[in-house]
Amino acid sequence: MEDLKDLLPVEAVRLDVRAADWREAIGAAGRLMVETGATTDEYTREMVANVEENGPYIVIAPGVAFAHSRPSPAVLTTGMSWVRLAEPVEFGHESNDPVTLVVALAAKDSAAHTSAMASLARLLGDPDTASALAAAPTPEALHAVLTGDGAEASEPSAGPEPSAASKPSAAPEPSAASGPRAASLHKILTVCGNGVGTSLFLKNTLEQVLDRWGWSRFVTVEATDTISAKGKASEAVALLTSREIARTLGDVGRPVKVVQDFTSTAEVDAVLRDTYDV
Repeated sequence: MEDLKDLLPVEAVRLDVRAADWREAIGAAGRLMVETGATTDEYTREMVANVEENGPYIVIAPGVAFAHSRPSPAVLTTGMSWVRLAEPVEFGHESNDPVTLVVALAAKDSAAHTSAMASLARLLGDPDTASALAAAPTPEALHAVLTGDGAEASEPSAGPEPSAASKPSAAPEPSAASGPRAASLHKILTVCGNGVGTSLFLKNTLEQVLDRWGWSRFVTVEATDTISAKGKASEAVALLTSREIARTLGDVGRPVKVVQDFTSTAEVDAVLRDTYDV
């Protein structure tokens, strides 16, 4: 498994980049991966085409877009880039616009980068780390936060206590009526347009909630794309995805649950409770 430090060199980080629209924002992230030898220019065009085809589902959290496409010959080696915009741009997302951060991923396959995606999801989901990343004055300082080499990452501030409304309530006990039992193993699919990017973010967040509940031994989570999800839907209790991808999936014979913020454990907790009626 490749970790975040391996996939995102400091040379692939740019701050205060100006972009007129979402295409230019993705283009800036794509150029960094070309400059660092991860992709060709064709992959940047593929990332833009992904949004044109599937909509702005890559805007995974308020202000954050995760640009990517399928593994292709345009990917020379698995890599990432990080672009913090000088001014926010609209991607057309119903709830998470405007975007100030574009993280791009180019993957040779769907497996090697999973640990890096898990690390990134945890970092972006932590308010203290997110604030440190937004305030980092240089690419080097930001990279230190991302890789755990800086004081910001190793000694985060206590931060405000979450409100009662945003706190997940106590973990439910598995029962025959409302949840999985020890004798059964349930599957939940997290779905994105290409199966190597946003679905991994959502998978990691969902697994954090399942760990907190003590349900990890009862429920497995598989990250997949829309085509595979349609074929595997009958195996699943539910499918979790963005609003745009839910429209693409249509009726698959299983509940399709929409998540707006893929880094929010509180939102995913609520969706999971609705799924199991607890």
